Amino acid sequence: MERLEIQRIEKEKWHHLEEKDLERRKEELEEIFLLERCFSEAEKLKRETRLLSQWKHYIQCDGSPDPSISQDMNTFISLWKEETNETFEEVIVKSKLVLSLIEKLKLTLFETPQYDLQDKAIIQYQGSILQLQELLYLKFNTATELILRQASTLADLDSGNMEKVIQDENVTLYVWANLKKNPRYKSIRFSETDIGFEIPRILATSDIALRLLHTHYDHVTPLKPILAPPKEQISTITELVQAEVKNVEETISKEKQEETKPQEDGSNLIPEEEVKAEEQDDTEVKMSSVEEESETAKCELEMKVLSETVSAAQLLLLENAVEKPDYFEENEVDLCQFTTLGGVYHLDIFELPPQCKPVKGWMIVEILKEGLQKYTYPPETTEDLETENVFPPIDVTLKVHKNVIFFEDPMVVRWDAEGKYWRTDGISNVSYKSEERLITFSLDTFGPVTLIQDTHINMPYQSWELRPLDVNKVLLTVTTVFTEIKIQIKENLCMLASVKLKNKEQFSILEGKWMTPIPFIIALKEAGLNIFPTVTSHFYVVINNKVPSVEMSAYRQMALLSSAFAFSWSRWNTLCNSTKVVLKVREHLTEEPAENLNWALLMFSGDRAQKLKMDEESEMFSETLKEETEFHSTLYHMVKDFASKEAMEKVRSSNCQFIDSVCHMLLSIRVLSYS
Repeated sequence: MERLEIQRIEKEKWHHLEEKDLERRKEELEEIFLLERCFSEAEKLKRETRLLSQWKHYIQCDGSPDPSISQDMNTFISLWKEETNETFEEVIVKSKLVLSLIEKLKLTLFETPQYDLQDKAIIQYQGSILQLQELLYLKFNTATELILRQASTLADLDSGNMEKVIQDENVTLYVWANLKKNPRYKSIRFSETDIGFEIPRILATSDIALRLLHTHYDHVTPLKPILAPPKEQISTITELVQAEVKNVEETISKEKQEETKPQEDGSNLIPEEEVKAEEQDDTEVKMSSVEEESETAKCELEMKVLSETVSAAQLLLLENAVEKPDYFEENEVDLCQFTTLGGVYHLDIFELPPQCKPVKGWMIVEILKEGLQKYTYPPETTEDLETENVFPPIDVTLKVHKNVIFFEDPMVVRWDAEGKYWRTDGISNVSYKSEERLITFSLDTFGPVTLIQDTHINMPYQSWELRPLDVNKVLLTVTTVFTEIKIQIKENLCMLASVKLKNKEQFSILEGKWMTPIPFIIALKEAGLNIFPTVTSHFYVVINNKVPSVEMSAYRQMALLSSAFAFSWSRWNTLCNSTKVVLKVREHLTEEPAENLNWALLMFSGDRAQKLKMDEESEMFSETLKEETEFHSTLYHMVKDFASKEAMEKVRSSNCQFIDSVCHMLLSIRVLSYS
């Protein structure tokens, strides 16, 4: 009887809390809707910034084309194609502009929300990127031919062969011409480095040139398709709101007509000027107020559309709507599972072109119409049965790019020009010296090669923490098996604060550089610091994938509170089901970390937040409500329940761009599903 009485009391208490939660649900949801307007306000500011950058480019008049205008790009490409006899150094100078145009086009594709981009524009931008990439590689080949024509005049006095090295921030060229054809000269090392080749006898006695062109960027891997948001949903929302706007405009128009049309009851026949003047003033005031109401209504509806579309775009970042491709060619690299790092090494064997000859004070050279010709090694058809002995693999030693971090020994892959994919066969005897950053391998045939790393090597994360440093400034720490990455976020900018490898500080060229979120994410990925899951990552990482709408709501509300509250990983988050998230939270008003303060443990299901009775050290998971606490419809109001006035003042003074940036990083890293 006593037990039943206790159960009855508990049940009554539970029902009372649920009723109380339902009573204030509407009020809380309305408040959170108004607070989350900051995301659409931030989007408006981003749109204005994009328009301003186009205007700045227009008034700058520096001669560079606008990459978003196809006519400008076509003219630029056509004019550069017509330029001939450019030296390698001249091509490098021009390449800086070309690379910046490619970068701008890529950023336009990534930064512009898909609901603002037409399919025609996407095709145009991707087409321009491909044209620029192909033309740049063609120009490097033409400039290499110009060097090789003069090989005899640049020959080394000791070896009699020609060697040239040209280094730049984006490109490094190593080229060697076999002028002497000495069968004993089979070991080639460039400029007293370990970079070079071990060539077989047949190449040592041939009229050939070897080139290693290291582009620090990757223009070989095909462009990834742009993921579009659910257009049906967005178009439906847009149509509904546009219909509302039209109705409001029609209503206001009717009201205007009614206010201004002459009265038919005879009052308009009174000839007194004073009455007319009063009526005119009254009409003007009414028209003015109607116009203001019209403008306000239109703004409200526009913000409603923007708010819905921003939410749909954020949700798209979390939805795993893509199916894993089942079919790959034999030895093909799965580019969802692996990432190319450190650029591309274009390894080529060329037939040595005719050399310059001095004749009566003139330099005469035969220019072949077909241009620079590749030397096929090994030959495509050979009747020699012992091909492997005659045409053995070539040993290659390369330097790994200094700004790229490999957490494991890199894998070497080669490009299949016919199939348009990277493949793992044809490469053997791979060895890596991590201290010297040198990688050596044997290659059956020359062509582009690159280094790859597992995309998900740092996933799942071991823990994470989001800690405020000041108003509009936070520190996000993500700890993985290999590294600890600290990211500072302030206003609309992000910065890599530090990287630790095996508890040692690791220098990165990105440290101290403030960037907007999307360029920052791209830069981290290119440096090998990939903590950004894709729509296919759940196929490769064992995770507790949370319901996208719940996860998104949590990130949005964490961002709203991030100026005054610290959030952290909880081990119980993986043990509750996918419809709920569990995280630790505490008020944090000073910049210094306070380690001994107690964390509150919150559970959130998208429409209900509650404080849990258990803590991190509890023996088993329990959803029991903490004593003297209540339910709330949002995470924001749950935290507000135990927050100080000072903390909530800090929260209310947060900048909309800052909140948006914090939310974007949380959505991109997905700490609640991938930890």
